[in-house]
Amino acid sequence: MDEAMKAKADTPFVPLNIAVLTVSDTRTRETDTSGQMFVDRLTDAGHGLIERVLLKDDLYKIRAQVATWIADDQVQV
Repeated sequence: MDEAMKAKADTPFVPLNIAVLTVSDTRTRETDTSGQMFVDRLTDAGHGLIERVLLKDDLYKIRAQVATWIADDQVQV
């Protein structure tokens, strides 16, 4: 095992609190399969889902949502 792989294997798991943003003009929560797959994988891995938001492709709304998460101490990623 090379040094990088050994260092990774020796690192303890640290669960993160994650917010998920899907940007789509056509998807709904029910049809957002990629967003759901991401949520399933992160929670299966032991991370926490803080919030999941689906927004239309509107730069100002996207910026506002990201700014809200930046200011939220619970959101780490």
